[in-house]
Amino acid sequence: MSSPHIKSAAVVAALTALDEGRVPERSVYREAVRALLTALAERAPGRSVEVRVPPYGAVQCLPGPRHTRGTPPNVVEMDPPTWLALATGRLSWVEAVTEGRVQVSGVRADLSGYLPL
Repeated sequence: MSSPHIKSAAVVAALTALDEGRVPERSVYREAVRALLTALAERAPGRSVEVRVPPYGAVQCLPGPRHTRGTPPNVVEMDPPTWLALATGRLSWVEAVTEGRVQVSGVRADLSGYLPL
């Protein structure tokens, strides 16, 4: 089942801009990143992993021990183009990690079972 966030106008506009070799407008990029982060949090509810896509957003997701203070032990961080590619199936988790496009820390910081959205 596909999330409605995947088909949002912002996601489509951001992917179109990237496909054309352009950087999406900041507001479009922010909305697209946040829509896909929301979809991930809905698909994998929990608070054991923090997924960061600076400068636009971060969510906590995945079931497991809850993190409440300081730097979370399980963190996934990447840039916006990488996040859009992973979330929409244009890039595999293994490729992204192998190529160093995703920084991961912690034993739970593996999103491969939840992507693409």
